Amino acid sequence: MQTWVGLLRGVNVGGNNKVPMGKLRQACQAAGLADVRSYIASGNLVFRATGTAETMSQKLQAILTEDFGITTPVLVLSGLDLRRAVAGRPIDPVEGKFLHGYLCFDTPTFDLAAYETLRISSEVLTHVAPVVWLFTPDGIGKSKLAEKLGRVIKGTDMTARNLNTLRALVEMLDDLA
Repeated sequence: MQTWVGLLRGVNVGGNNKVPMGKLRQACQAAGLADVRSYIASGNLVFRATGTAETMSQKLQAILTEDFGITTPVLVLSGLDLRRAVAGRPIDPVEGKFLHGYLCFDTPTFDLAAYETLRISSEVLTHVAPVVWLFTPDGIGKSKLAEKLGRVIKGTDMTARNLNTLRALVEMLDDLA
């Protein structure tokens, strides 16, 4: 069995797409996923299973639809791919809350004019597939670029996690090893 990370987009955010993590873990176990663990309530899963990233994504989407009545994109990465993405980040901030990884479902395209218009001088946006990294040293809540990132990054759905969350998921993967 391989280790996987499932990233559910838009779950338990702003009171929408409510999914109790305990019930989600139980539903995943019942569907044949093993050693299912969740991290915080915003849709982060680590588990073991046999298959491909695509089949794992389809399985998780089916669980969300059938058990919780929610239709939302689910990005699944192998444990190895997540480890490589986190290790390959182009910036190592003092605090992980200032670096966000936007994990892309497909290859993105960029509107560089929109990027230059929206960013402030301290912000940095870089792409190291499959992640677009956004460094906001003044805070994500103050960033017009983060607020309107969909105008800059096009051609793909994304789901975002800060570096602290991504590191915690890697630690969870290590615990399964």
